[in-house]
Amino acid sequence: MKQQEISKLSVDDLKKQVSSETEKLAKMKLGHTVTPLENPIQIRDVRKHIARLNTELRKREIQA
Repeated sequence: MKQQEISKLSVDDLKKQVSSETEKLAKMKLGHTVTPLENPIQIRDVRKHIARLNTELRKREIQA
């Protein structure tokens, strides 16, 4: 998801995305410790996506 798409989401949608991506990250990390992922770069990408979502949430919090 690109930054422009993230900025169009509502605050509730952002919070839902953060929680779902956090759960996804936890499952990926657990799965990676049991059996290594084919592409471990996916973990980094999910972590960066969560950071982008949190940044947008914080930006809106400051503006309000």
